Amino acid sequence: MKLLTPHLQKEKVKSKGKVAIGTVKGDLHDIGKNLVGMMLEGAGFEIQDLGNDVPPEKFVEAARSGANIIAMSALLSTTMINMKDVIEALANANLPNKTFVIVGGAPLTEGYAKSIGADGYAPDASQAVNIAKILVANKSS
Repeated sequence: MKLLTPHLQKEKVKSKGKVAIGTVKGDLHDIGKNLVGMMLEGAGFEIQDLGNDVPPEKFVEAARSGANIIAMSALLSTTMINMKDVIEALANANLPNKTFVIVGGAPLTEGYAKSIGADGYAPDASQAVNIAKILVANKSS
């Protein structure tokens, strides 16, 4: 991406949207998050990597700063419960625009994602890209 970015900017490739991505509070695993971030960036999204062990407030701050999508990852079943805290914090933040939430990680299921109110569940990086494209397309239609 470091090699491609200058060419994309030179060609004035329009961003598909801004994604803030991070692993939830308590989780230090970031290989999956990094892969999803690279795939999203390659698909034309602007990426704000929040890192790992990210508290809900930092995700809310990213949404306030213009992120169209919050992408959260968890590898541990003990930390995936923190995703619900982020979704609740976003709902309580009175954001001016809808910010979509995508979740993923080894212990997650689509049923769990729905139960916590996520807009999308991605079992892998390519699905995360597909879901992100669908969400931003639906927002603009």
